[in-house]
Order: sequence, then C-alpha cells, then structure tokens
Amino acid sequence: MSDALLPERLARAITMGGPIPVSHFMGAANTQYYANRDPLGAAGDFITAPEISQMFGELIGLWFADLWSRAGKPEMTYVELGPGRGTLAKDALRALKQVGVEPTVHLVENSPALRTMQEKAVPGATRHDDVTSLPDGKPAMIVANEFFDALPIHQLVKRGDHWHERLVACQDMLFLPIAGKQVPDTIVPEALRTAPSGSIIETSPASVAIARALAKHVVKNGGAALIIDYGYDGPAIGETLQAVKDHAPANPFDAPGEHDLSAHVDFATLGAIAQLAGARVLGPVSQGRWLNSIGLEERAEALRRARPDQAASLEAQRVRLAGPRQMGRLFRVMGIISPDWPDGAGFSHDQ
Repeated sequence: MSDALLPERLARAITMGGPIPVSHFMGAANTQYYANRDPLGAAGDFITAPEISQMFGELIGLWFADLWSRAGKPEMTYVELGPGRGTLAKDALRALKQVGVEPTVHLVENSPALRTMQEKAVPGATRHDDVTSLPDGKPAMIVANEFFDALPIHQLVKRGDHWHERLVACQDMLFLPIAGKQVPDTIVPEALRTAPSGSIIETSPASVAIARALAKHVVKNGGAALIIDYGYDGPAIGETLQAVKDHAPANPFDAPGEHDLSAHVDFATLGAIAQLAGARVLGPVSQGRWLNSIGLEERAEALRRARPDQAASLEAQRVRLAGPRQMGRLFRVMGIISPDWPDGAGFSHDQ
C-alpha cells in the first residue's frame, strides 16, 4: 500500500470512529514510513552514528568483546534491534571476529526494504519480527541504537485542573492534536499532578515492554544489552514528539507516513523496569563520555595513521560522534546486564 493512501485511511478511520490516541497515529505513520524506503544518509531524512563512522560499530563490538573475555569467553549471540542498513552490525561483527568472537546473529526488523539491505551487509543473519522469538541458551550481546525513540508514545495533556489523554483529530485531511477524555489523576506521577495547564507528559508502554523483555533475556541467558538514544530521566513534563524530513524538522502531524516520527527516551523508566526484572543497570552516561572511555580517540588516531589522506574527515567523524555540541552530549548510553556478569567499561562517570 502506497504512502499516499495512509493519510486517507487515517482520516477515514477518524471520521468513522473518532479521534485516535497519539500512539496509534505515531505507530501507523512509522510503520508506513519504514516499510518501503531507506531513510538514512544524505539522500534520506536523517543519519545515525553507524553511518557517520565505522568507529562507532567497531567500538561497540570491542566493548562486547571485553565483556565476553572477562565473563569467561562463552558462546554468544549477537542481537540488534532496528539495525537500519546493517552497518552497525557489520562493523561490530568485524571487530569481534578480529579478537576471536564469532557469535550467531539475530536481527529484529519489520521493514522489508531495510531487511533487504541488511541481508547484503550481514548475510545469513536470522530475522525476527520482534523480541519474543529471540533464542534462549546462549548469553546475548544486544544493541538497540536509535530504536526506542521510534516506538509509539502516549501523551497526557493538562486542561485546567484535570489531565486528559491527547488524541489526534482530522478535519479536511488536516491532522491536529486535541484533548480527549479526562483520565484519573492516579495515573499521573504524584510529583507532576499539579503541573500548570497546558503541560504534557509522555509515556511509552511499548518501550517498557521491550526493555522488560531484554532484561529478562539477559537475566535468563547471560550477557548484556546496550541502549543508545537521545533522552532524559523521567517521568517529566514536556513534549518531545518530533518529525524529521530531509534532515530538517517537520510538523509531526503533517503527512503521516512521509517522515520519521520520534520522541525522546525515558531512560529512568527503562532502567527501573530492567531492575525490576532482575538485571543490573549501568548508566546512563553521555555517548561522548562512553565512546571516549572505551577508546574512540585511540581508534581515530590508528585510522589517521593508516589513512593520512583522510585525517580531516576522520577527525570530523570523531567530533560528530563525541563532541559535546553534537551527538556526544545529546545521546546517552545505558547498559542492561546479567547480575552474574562483570560490569561493562565506560560507565563510571558521566561528563
């Protein structure tokens, strides 16, 4: 089904059944958006860290290799959620192989277009539609880079003295958010209930469910998960739903299915859920601090020596990944690790 039909289908559904939750709108829009396109790179809508530099995936692979070595060098599985073009997996697996680690590979992806690209980058990987079918029996190296930010969110909005679920209405093919029915104050964190009128709170049950599943997986099988994304320690007041088109901000309620929708990740809630499932939580720390702690500068210098003609480009890549005015401070890294495993490197202090 083409992109052009999604706004019509959503408009018809809203006309017949009434306004829909923001989560339903976001889920439908992103499912359509990712189904049949490559959104990455200069010709796409945005770029992710693995596409900026091979160093990102390599250092993730070496982080897991260090953990694997200190855990006694068991047989492992490599799992990636939302692998994009497969670039991160390709780089991480190459780094792992160089130190003698060759895990079985499992990729969680729903997009047919991206699955085709992943098969070229990481041939022979086992495909999964979701985390429920991941195999048991071996410790796992799990990576979720810019995965949680694209999961659907619910929004609550304060109107006067009461909280309401935020819904999406439609008039003449124009989609706009409105306040829906009132919700009980008890579902709002107590510290936030007296926020001023107009305040918005976001929650992501889908993110909570997946974080719980990943934590249970590493508790049962051993290993660790890395969650890398932009986010905050919540729950908190504030709207973070955003859209990107052609590397520029767009109205998230315009043209559903034509641009990527995302929201900042509530790391505090995901960490709390992981701990309740029995896992240990490392961080979150800033991406810049984490990458620098595990050898980004050293890896950049080695590449500059090997490719002196690319020294300026490699330095620009390093700064973009770790610079405090670029991805280094905006993005955060959190580890979810089996209680019987050693701590992973890079989580001692944030910058």
